[in-house]
Amino acid sequence: MIVVLKRDASDEEKGRIRAALYEKGCVVRELDTAGQSVIGAIGRGDLDPKHLTAMAGVSEVIPINGKFKLVSRQWHPHDSQVKVGPIAIGGHRVAIIAGPCAVESAAQALTIARDVKRYGAAIFRGGAYKPRTSPYSFQGLEEEGLKILARVREETGLPVVTEITSPGQAELMRQYVDMVQVGARNMQNYELLKCVGRLGMPVLLKRGLASTIEEWLMSAEYILAEGNDNVVLCERGIRTYEPYTRNTLDLSAIPVLKKLTHLPVVVDPSHATGIREKVAPMARAAVAAGADGLMVEVHHDPDHALSDGPQSLYPEQFGQLTRDIYVIAPVVGKQLDFDSVEKAGRNGKSADTDPAMVAYLGEPGSFSHMACRQYLGDDIKMAPQPAFRSIFEAVRCGHAHYGVVPLENALTGSIHENYDLLLEYDLKIVGELYLRIIHHLIASKKTPLDQVTHVLASEPAINQCRQFLERYPHWQITHMNSTTSAVGRLKQIERSGYAAIGSRDAADIYGMSVIASGIETNPRNYTRFVIIGKTPLSERPKTKSSIVFSTVNQPGALIEVMKVFAENRINLVKLESRPIHGKPWQYMFYADVEADIEADPYREALANIAAKTDFLKILGGY
Repeated sequence: MIVVLKRDASDEEKGRIRAALYEKGCVVRELDTAGQSVIGAIGRGDLDPKHLTAMAGVSEVIPINGKFKLVSRQWHPHDSQVKVGPIAIGGHRVAIIAGPCAVESAAQALTIARDVKRYGAAIFRGGAYKPRTSPYSFQGLEEEGLKILARVREETGLPVVTEITSPGQAELMRQYVDMVQVGARNMQNYELLKCVGRLGMPVLLKRGLASTIEEWLMSAEYILAEGNDNVVLCERGIRTYEPYTRNTLDLSAIPVLKKLTHLPVVVDPSHATGIREKVAPMARAAVAAGADGLMVEVHHDPDHALSDGPQSLYPEQFGQLTRDIYVIAPVVGKQLDFDSVEKAGRNGKSADTDPAMVAYLGEPGSFSHMACRQYLGDDIKMAPQPAFRSIFEAVRCGHAHYGVVPLENALTGSIHENYDLLLEYDLKIVGELYLRIIHHLIASKKTPLDQVTHVLASEPAINQCRQFLERYPHWQITHMNSTTSAVGRLKQIERSGYAAIGSRDAADIYGMSVIASGIETNPRNYTRFVIIGKTPLSERPKTKSSIVFSTVNQPGALIEVMKVFAENRINLVKLESRPIHGKPWQYMFYADVEADIEADPYREALANIAAKTDFLKILGGY
């Protein structure tokens, strides 16, 4: 049950409540939901809700319905994240787990690990112990395979996951790997589930061959009941009568699980289909359905693989898949980060006196805050700023290593102030991401849409939601500085009939309700954010550059610059002009090109551009 405490409950009252629960042999955990303190209690004995309700400090007692308790959203309303080494599964990033079905040799594992890391994998998978249908099939290298996995982690930085098949392997797992997998055949091996629960390591729990979702969640409950909350659920297909694929991938399980449990969900399309050409389509569909990650089998020589070669992607196919996921993920509010391992290594744990990793505009819950989390992770130290110039100043002065600023929106165009600041400051663009901007009408839980009379919103939000707002001409619109300040102000006043436009994150932070979703005029509402800094975030080769230039004031001057791009086969993906202050009819041009314009192959082209312009500045390569 959930014991909701009164807001003014004293520490002494809380202590008495906990003592009463412990006396009954309950598992007790304290939670904080939107500022409301609650105590979760699960026990095998008799718990009298009436007795608890009568205790001082208790507001109400809510029974947890259903057989599974610890994995349910009633117990833990918000999505959980599971850390595997420095990598988080869950949240705003799609975590890619990739590698061969079985570890065959050090050379094989390291070759594949380097390939999958280059293409965006954040965690390396490989079986050291292989439960096989036939006793004559390759059973794995056992402890030697674990040693190879540890070497992969040491040389590539990728955390590693492998399957545990017996409680007797527990200490070896603790010694060599970062995450243990409980395979489909062992999903209801309750002694093994208890073992990995006591082991305390992150666990990847695969769905059984013909198990229901409830049975699967009850298996996860065994692990959490032993005190291990670090469980990731893996849908890998279930056995049906359909013979054209190895299994039938149950994509409908993803939204069902998201409703029932707070645990992260990943999908294994390799075992689900068993056929190489079907892996990528199902992986793309899984991300679109809301999966937190993928587990994909990859082999550099699948024709000679000792296990599951026909379903393993070639590295190049895996690379194309991750590029597709990179495009799909923002549609569902996520990102695939090709440099997550390097960034996680740089972020580390900062002391209070250390500079912030990143500065951004607004407060937690703003779209800039979401961009920070998607690009750099949830655990980084952030420094909210009141204005765009403050972000540039924070990075220039060393108060933050990087800054995140929006450059353009798909509906309202460029944010010229930030282009001007890029010209003014000696900072570089070192990265970018596209964030889908989904606006919601937010109000207190007691305010229905038909009773709204006043709306608090920022200027960009008003412009992007104009078509929705025009349906309600009687609404009074109050302009606010940002989406988070609008929702924050709404929380402060708590007046009937008042609402605000903001993100779902802001609604969750302030304990408010979404009363109308997706109210932006065009669903293709994306904002391009750039990351500014003095040094690159990773050593990955640059594929794009941003420049600004002005041409001499004579006919054909711009065409001459465009010829340089064309002759050197440099793809121009953006060109925008702005008047130069104080120089009538003269313009500054901002351009994005798909090339590392400062790299050796383009050195001559860059020199030619400089010769044909009277001003040229490279804003950054990324």
